Amino acid sequence: MKKIEINENGLNLVFGVTDEQEVKLLHCSALPFEEGDITSRTGVQSFTLVELSVSGQNKLGKQHGSNYVRTAPGCRLRFKGMEDARNEFGRKLRVITFDQETGLEVHSHMQFYDGIPVLRSWTEVVNKGQESQGIEYVSSFALAGITKEGLMDGDEKMRLYLPRNGWQKEFHWNDFTFGELGMSCVQPEDYHRSSTTIGIGNTGAWSTKEYLPMGILKNEETESSLFWQIEHNGSWYWEISDEDGQYYLKLSGPTELQSHWFKSLKPGETFVSVKTAVGSAKGGLDEAVGALTQYRRAIRRKNQDNEKLPVIFNDYMNCLFGEPTTKKELPMIKRAAEMGCEYYCVDCGWYSAGHWWDSVGEWMPSMERFPGGIKEVMDHIRSCGMIPGLWLEIEVMGINCPMADQVPESWYFKRHGKKVAYRSRYQLDFRNPQVREYATSVIRRMVEEYGVGYIKMDYNIEPGIGTDQDADSSGDGLYGHNQAYLEWLDGIFRRYPDLVIENCSSGGMRIDYGMLSRHSIQSTSDQEDYIKYATIAANAPSGLTPEQAAVWSYPMEGGDEEETIFNMVNAMLLRIHQSGHILSLSDARAGLIREGISCYKAIRKDIRQALPFWPLGFSHYRDPWSALGLRVQDTAYVAVWRRSSDDVCQKIPVGCFKGREVKLTQVYPSGEDFQVPARWSRDDGSFTVKMAREFSARLFKLEAKECRKDGGMERGGLD
Repeated sequence: MKKIEINENGLNLVFGVTDEQEVKLLHCSALPFEEGDITSRTGVQSFTLVELSVSGQNKLGKQHGSNYVRTAPGCRLRFKGMEDARNEFGRKLRVITFDQETGLEVHSHMQFYDGIPVLRSWTEVVNKGQESQGIEYVSSFALAGITKEGLMDGDEKMRLYLPRNGWQKEFHWNDFTFGELGMSCVQPEDYHRSSTTIGIGNTGAWSTKEYLPMGILKNEETESSLFWQIEHNGSWYWEISDEDGQYYLKLSGPTELQSHWFKSLKPGETFVSVKTAVGSAKGGLDEAVGALTQYRRAIRRKNQDNEKLPVIFNDYMNCLFGEPTTKKELPMIKRAAEMGCEYYCVDCGWYSAGHWWDSVGEWMPSMERFPGGIKEVMDHIRSCGMIPGLWLEIEVMGINCPMADQVPESWYFKRHGKKVAYRSRYQLDFRNPQVREYATSVIRRMVEEYGVGYIKMDYNIEPGIGTDQDADSSGDGLYGHNQAYLEWLDGIFRRYPDLVIENCSSGGMRIDYGMLSRHSIQSTSDQEDYIKYATIAANAPSGLTPEQAAVWSYPMEGGDEEETIFNMVNAMLLRIHQSGHILSLSDARAGLIREGISCYKAIRKDIRQALPFWPLGFSHYRDPWSALGLRVQDTAYVAVWRRSSDDVCQKIPVGCFKGREVKLTQVYPSGEDFQVPARWSRDDGSFTVKMAREFSARLFKLEAKECRKDGGMERGGLD
């Protein structure tokens, strides 16, 4: 067998081309390749580069169940060539394989990014035959041997970290052994094939309603990790299972079995799968997410919002709750500006005199709410030195919208001849050019007539498996809509490059890098309880970059200074979405918000380039203490939350500074009355903090001293 070795950015890839011209991906890891780790009765058979299922083709092998093993014609693909080049991002590989029987040519793409141990992978299927071929499944990435490094039993050394995601419960990580998920690791001598899979996915347009499209697999014996994400705003699927004594990982977009997707590929046509990212690092969770953070910044649309990190006020959460009027807005706009906010967004309800949920779609301002017109409010926001914004839900039309029965039914998702309705809204189909033209006209009016510079783009429905109108399957219709929506969004950003569009889907129901490679900012949650929000905020940088993660800070009516501080700390290492009843606050609480925003402006230049770390691990809702850190070079910021705990003291490890002198400062709040005792320990690389009150939070800054050439430290200590 001929081997092709690729060493790029700390990633070691090994391809094999057999005598029968089958292409195998033998290795993808931060660790070196050891050929002896491949222990299988059938040799390298299970190390398939790409899986492809086509209607009518005989699935080979002795597998049991419906997992994606030895698919056909995937198992018959033969090597045709490899391209190895460089582009603006880094090294780029394209492996070309071909199936003689169907005439399908498959291009497996792998894009590297200089300095980052992550590759982007996707698959193109080209029909070069004479007949249409029905695609039922195609992998964007496939890797066998994911547990092969090390000597210990797989159940002992492997931990799979899974991020559950739900409405008001975003970014909730838990870790498991394979056995705890019902699939104990096999021994090499067993060589059996399970009918069981660890199958994680999404069906529908809310891409993250149950899970984030990512995972982390840690090998605790070798202290290394494999991690991945799927970058798609619709249906997706990944699975881990076993074949011939080796465990594999396979990533894809929609599938026929899981998400009702089927594509008839005609002669001359090409299908492009969803993009995925796969990386490996020596270390654990912090190293894995750090690499993903760098990668996410590399693939994201360049924009000023993620450079400047302006502070946004939004009038919805624990504030107006969808009942805006000119009378309510004008004094609140003035107060938000005085507190230091830089954007002001009028949220939902601005287009309807009363109940608005099922009548959305025309997007015309309500004269009852805004007698002088919405532009009067937008102009007032600008006169106070802020950029105005409005809420919008462009992908839907309410069932009681006056337009709903006036436009062609081809505007909507349909299944079985009927329009798809969900929560009193219809789903618009962005494959239709008239829909895109209408959506563009709404954006044009908001930007060019109302002077809007910020749009909160919400999405509050789940239309299910898709639309079978003008599609090979419901999933095919959904996939086409997903791609068309992203293309439309790209066009809007080309037209209005300074426009900031927040990605919101009932909070965090669409946190994926299909969307976030375009959007500069993402709503992390609709969580209304600031104490629970601490867990969401602490874990948010696992799913997206800190500078894209918008977190609500909403002082509560009847709250006190510590509640206000807790709210501010929730947001201050990410993006501040200020809200709450700011007009009724005491001077002391209003002052704490002004101070928090001022402090944020002083540190946001570091947030945009920092990498996250979790001194106490990922946060859980019942944890008595939680912490989130951001590190940039020799500076780290750590937010610490105490909830209900019997202990007033907590040790906060910051291992990257172990053995170094550190200047430790409580940067928020800075007032003498709110200072808490905290002390750095050089020997074990941690600081201990004492917070006497339950449900309190503080923000600290750590500055590590330079090491002298003689191995000592510059003099330094605690202020």
